Amino acid sequence: MNTAIFYHAGCPVCLGAEQMVANAIDQGKYQVEVVHLGEQPSRVAEAEAAGVRSVPALVLGGQAFHINFGADIADLRP
Repeated sequence: MNTAIFYHAGCPVCLGAEQMVANAIDQGKYQVEVVHLGEQPSRVAEAEAAGVRSVPALVLGGQAFHINFGADIADLRP
């Protein structure tokens, strides 16, 4: 099964995107993982390596898709 990873920082923009985007993905086709980078700062480097430059972002099929703008990834580094 393919994986979709939704990275966010917990801000209102991110939470709104999570409700609209992450929950809309067909879970029969994708295993959806939601990563709150404010609570899991050890995963910031992983997000950056996947091409995430700001959050909220969805990594799908190895490609990062940026949704609106909540926070710059640099602001989330531990």
